[in-house]
Amino acid sequence: MHAFRWILLALPTTGYALALGHGSLGPAVLPVIVLLLASAWMVRQPQWKVAGHLLFFLTALPLALHWFPGFDNGRVFDQVRFSPDAAPFSMNLNLDKPLIGFWLLLACPWIVLPHAARPGRALLAIVATPVACLGIAWLIGLVDCSPKWPPQAWLWVANNLLLVSLVEEALFRGYLQGGLQRFIGANPALAASALLFGLAHVGGGWPWVALATLAGVGYGLAWRHGGLPAAVLAHFGLNLAHFAWFTYPQLANS
Repeated sequence: MHAFRWILLALPTTGYALALGHGSLGPAVLPVIVLLLASAWMVRQPQWKVAGHLLFFLTALPLALHWFPGFDNGRVFDQVRFSPDAAPFSMNLNLDKPLIGFWLLLACPWIVLPHAARPGRALLAIVATPVACLGIAWLIGLVDCSPKWPPQAWLWVANNLLLVSLVEEALFRGYLQGGLQRFIGANPALAASALLFGLAHVGGGWPWVALATLAGVGYGLAWRHGGLPAAVLAHFGLNLAHFAWFTYPQLANS
């Protein structure tokens, strides 16, 4: 677990070093870094643990909502239609939100792997989750079969793997599900984190909330049996299958 955690930490460290070198981070980012480092230190001190988690939450929320200045979240897709019947899609390379995942990997090493790994069950969750979610989305008319691989797909892959799937699974599964199960038990924690994950997709409408909640259950089972790598693989695998084989992000008339 120790080696894998440091490998995960090396990925965002390299990315932020490159962003700094290209001028995508401004001086206003420094106070945010200080707050995150301070809260990471606090959660390791028994007398400051609760305050440290509170400080992290108060810093993470504005990061997730892109409220802090100093981050140049460049737009790489602007109202693109990947197929004629698809709704337009826009995407930024967000440099603020991934700091949440970086903090979690730094301050909470317990999010990476469960106590008892069951690779067979983890693999089942990884495979079954995209089949179930995309199958339902197709049946209810949110998407249609639309195989594609546009020239800009590598940008989408890099963003979705490192800045979306890794960050969201570290937060929702490792941190929330892993933390809650210490107090309310494994199954209620899985259900709560899946529901919160679904509600985070409310901007897409209630059908996507329901599908994201179902996906959250699958990711939660993958995390329980295979840790953060399995949860990230389940999340990214579903998103990749959606992007490559179905209407993305959804049918324009849905």
